[in-house]
Amino acid sequence: MATGFFNVPTPTNEPVLDYAPGSRERKELQAALAEARAQQIDVPMYIGDQEVTTSNKVAMSPPHDHQHILGHFNEGDASHVESAIDAAMAAKSAWADLSWEHRASIFLKAAELLAGPYRAKINAATMLGQSKNAYQAEIDAACEFIDFLRFNVQYMTEIYAQQPNSSKGIWNRVEQRPLEGFVFALTPFNFTAIAGNLPTSAAMMGNTIVWKPSNTQIYSANVLMQVFKEAGVPDGVINLVYVSGPVAGDVIFNHKDFGGIHFTGSTGVFQHIWKTIGENIYKYRSYPRIVGETGGKDFIMVHRSSDAKEVATAISRGAFEYQGQKCSAASRAYIPSNLWEDVKTYVQADLATFKMGPTEDFTNFVNAVIDEKSFDNIARYIDNAKASSDVEVIAGGNYDKSKGYFVEPTVLLTKDPKYTTMCEEIFGPVITIYVYDENEFESTLALLDDTSPYALTGSIFGRDRYAVELATKRLEQSAGNFYINDKPTGAVVGQQPFGGARGSGTNDKAGSMINLLRWVSPRTIKETFVPPTDYRYPFLGED
Repeated sequence: MATGFFNVPTPTNEPVLDYAPGSRERKELQAALAEARAQQIDVPMYIGDQEVTTSNKVAMSPPHDHQHILGHFNEGDASHVESAIDAAMAAKSAWADLSWEHRASIFLKAAELLAGPYRAKINAATMLGQSKNAYQAEIDAACEFIDFLRFNVQYMTEIYAQQPNSSKGIWNRVEQRPLEGFVFALTPFNFTAIAGNLPTSAAMMGNTIVWKPSNTQIYSANVLMQVFKEAGVPDGVINLVYVSGPVAGDVIFNHKDFGGIHFTGSTGVFQHIWKTIGENIYKYRSYPRIVGETGGKDFIMVHRSSDAKEVATAISRGAFEYQGQKCSAASRAYIPSNLWEDVKTYVQADLATFKMGPTEDFTNFVNAVIDEKSFDNIARYIDNAKASSDVEVIAGGNYDKSKGYFVEPTVLLTKDPKYTTMCEEIFGPVITIYVYDENEFESTLALLDDTSPYALTGSIFGRDRYAVELATKRLEQSAGNFYINDKPTGAVVGQQPFGGARGSGTNDKAGSMINLLRWVSPRTIKETFVPPTDYRYPFLGED
C-alpha cells in the first residue's frame, strides 16, 4: 500500500456570486426555484443504509407563503432514534479506521459538489424553506458551508501533525482518536451552513453521528444528505432523523454510548441539556463533550467621534438582514446624543427603501420570519413596546401573517437602558436604541456590559482611537466576536472563528481548529528502543 505525508489543497474562501440581473447564476437559481416550487417531495429519514418513511407526514411550506406545500417530511419516534444510534455504532469501527486522507477526500468532494452542481439547488432550498433572499442564501448555504468543509480538512491535518518532542532513545507520538461512542448533532433553522457543519466537523475526525435538524430546516437538510451520499459518506456515518427534541433527548442522553453533543440553538434548551447530561453522567462510558453556541443580545456601541452614516448602515444591515434571525444580529445600540438625530434620519431613510416579500422576487431585501410561533413572539414584543411609556417606535412596528409571516423591520427608541428589548433575545427584525449623553462614554460601556447575560457579538464605532481601544478593553468579556467600525455580523470561516461565552455558549469557535479538537481524544504513545535491564540507577552506587 502506498504511504506518504499528504498535503491537502490549500483552502481559500469560496467567492460569493452576486446574482445580478442577466447573470448565469441568477438564471440557474431562478430555474431551481421554479422547479422546487412545482413539485411536492417526500423527505425520508436517513438511517444506516435505509431511507425511512412513516405514516406521520408533516407538511413543509415557505414561511413567506405558508399555504404552499413544498412537500412532507416523515416524522419519526423513539424507535428511529434508537435505530440511528445502532447504525452509527455499527459504522463506527470502519469509519474510524479509514485513512484520514480518504475521509478528507469525501468532504472535499462535498465542497466541490456544493460549489458546482448543487449550488443552485441548495440555495433554492434555503430560500424556499427558510425564507432567505438570494444573497443571504449564497453566503450561507453555499459559501460558508463550502468554507467549513475545506478549512476543516486543513485544520484536521494540522491537528494530526501536532507531535511531541522525543528524547534520545525514545520516540514519542500522539494519535487523535475519535470519541468513544456517537456524537449527537442538534442543529438550528437559521443557517444551512451550521446545519451541515455540526455533523460533518465531528464526522471528519472519525466520529459517527445522529443528526436532528430543526423541523423548519429539513427541506434543505435533505439536499445536504443528498450531497453527503454523492460525496461518498458511508452509510451509518451521518444518520438524519426527524423527531421532537424531548423524544431524541430521552433516548440519547440515557444511552451509555453517548459521546458528545454539537449544538446550536437557544440558551434555555442548551442549559437543560447540560443539566440532563450532568444528572446522567454515571451512565456514560466517558465524560461527553458538550459544545454549544446559543443566544445573543448583540450590540453596536457608538462613540461621539463616529460617522453617522456608517453607524446607520451598520444598523440597517446588522439588524435586518435575514430578518434579524442571526445569532449575531444587532439587537441593541448605544448612540451618543451628538449623533442621534443624524443616525435616526439615515436609518429611517434606509428602511423606507426596504422591500419586503417572497424570496422568489430578488428585489426584496426583507422576507418572512421562520414560522408562526416566532411571528407571534416578535409581535408580542412590538405590542408591548407600543404600550410602554418608555418606548417610541421610530420605524416599522407592523406585521401580517395572512400570506406569510411578515414583520416590518422595527426600530425602537427607549428611555430605559434596561427595558426588556435591550436585555432579552427576540430573534427577529427588531432593534432597540438607547441614546446616551455623549460625555458619558465610559459609564455607558459599563452599562452595556452589565445589561445582558449574553456575550456573542458586538461592535464599537469610533474615529477616536483612544476610545476604540478603551471599548475593546472594557468590553473584553462582552463578545466572543468583536468588530471595530463594522456591523456585528458576517463572520467568515478562516478569518473570524465564531462563538461567544457567558450565556452564548462554550466558545469553541466554529470555523477553527479549536472546534475540531473537541471531537478527538488524544492518546500518547512512548516507545523505548533499548529498554533497561537493571532497575538500579547510578545514584545508588556507593562512594
